[in-house]
Amino acid sequence: CQNQRMHLFAEFDDAANLLAANPDATTISIDEPSDIPKNKHGRLQQPGREEDDELLGTDDSDKTELLAGQKKSAPFWTFEYYQTFFDVDTYQVLDRIKGSVFPVPGKNFVRLYIRSNPDLYGPFWICATLVFAIAVSGNLSNFLIHLGKPTYHYVPEFRKVSIAATTIYAYAWLVPLALWGFLMWRNSKVMNIVSYSFMEIVCVYGYSLFIYIPTAILWIIPQRVVRWVLVVFSLCLSGSVLVMTFWPAVRDDNRRIALATVATIVLLHALLAVGCLAYFFDAPELDFPAPIIPVHNGTTIITKVQ
Repeated sequence: CQNQRMHLFAEFDDAANLLAANPDATTISIDEPSDIPKNKHGRLQQPGREEDDELLGTDDSDKTELLAGQKKSAPFWTFEYYQTFFDVDTYQVLDRIKGSVFPVPGKNFVRLYIRSNPDLYGPFWICATLVFAIAVSGNLSNFLIHLGKPTYHYVPEFRKVSIAATTIYAYAWLVPLALWGFLMWRNSKVMNIVSYSFMEIVCVYGYSLFIYIPTAILWIIPQRVVRWVLVVFSLCLSGSVLVMTFWPAVRDDNRRIALATVATIVLLHALLAVGCLAYFFDAPELDFPAPIIPVHNGTTIITKVQ
């Protein structure tokens, strides 16, 4: 050990003498690694595309995918595999909800919130809450519209719960499944097309539906103009999250196919919102039978209820 210390001190003395003799001499520090070129693929980076390159596999996405694979290494038919998708805390869920309600232009929702740990906890409870919000608000809206009519008798429509559940959960699972399959198919034809994992797409769609929960509650307001303003506002917020998430994945594809893909995503999202509003809140009023009022002289008078 003493010999090693003497050897190190001798090397330090030699380096000090070298610097004293030649101040311009270059020294190498093991604590400061040389700069690694950021452009590893030999092509110029366009402004604003650095963040999306991680999703396209041109940055550190391979390392991210490796870590994700290590995290979810259990077989998909085991309970441990699905348990990882519910391993989130309240702060993560609230942060993702905030990101879906206040989208940041130029920021990718998957990269900022989802890729490190995609979850099903938030999407499941968001869809469940939206189902009951639409069903309860629809029943209450129907009650307020017909309130005061002598022939109207309020009967809770529990079938609206099952209809809303079928619609919301089918949209939150079948549309992501179709989109995931489409991206996988295009990825086999175009090299730069990224394929999000199925759970990431489900997570994005699930959190994008959160804005419709307060919107469905406000749909109780009987003014039709107010309802349509609310649905357009909500559609712009949630639709922008989907566009900013999936446009970087298809922008390198054929221009028409890329635009058609994004337009289809927005159209299906709009059909869900407009369909729920039209069916649960703007349904045509029922024609109630007119009451028959008996008269003492043996005749009857039929009154027409407006």
